[in-house]
Amino acid sequence: QVQLVESGGGSVQAGGSLKLSCVASAYIAPICGMAWYRQAPRKEREWVSSISSDRTVTYADSVKGRFSISLDVAKKTLYLEMHNLKSEDTAEYLCAAELRPYVRCSGANNYWGQGTQVTVSS
Repeated sequence: QVQLVESGGGSVQAGGSLKLSCVASAYIAPICGMAWYRQAPRKEREWVSSISSDRTVTYADSVKGRFSISLDVAKKTLYLEMHNLKSEDTAEYLCAAELRPYVRCSGANNYWGQGTQVTVSS
């Protein structure tokens, strides 16, 4: 019933900024939490940032001070604002969500988007 679609990726120079969006389809279930991950070629998927339903946010050490996650519940959209981008930030960025209409939140994502590419030129 619910799909997640990322957008906002692109190519930027090091030091530049991008803002990613992840839009959930209509009729979204109550949100337990949402998160951003990234995956570079031939590398394991890396957790970037999370936001809970009470707006508690956490960040990976590699992006602290540079990235900001936010959630617009009315628009059913998750954002990742990225500043001072570095070449090491180059990756496909995916959003994930835990949406549980009938059971308790567990902390495990059960919905994933397809990703949006971010390329940072050094």
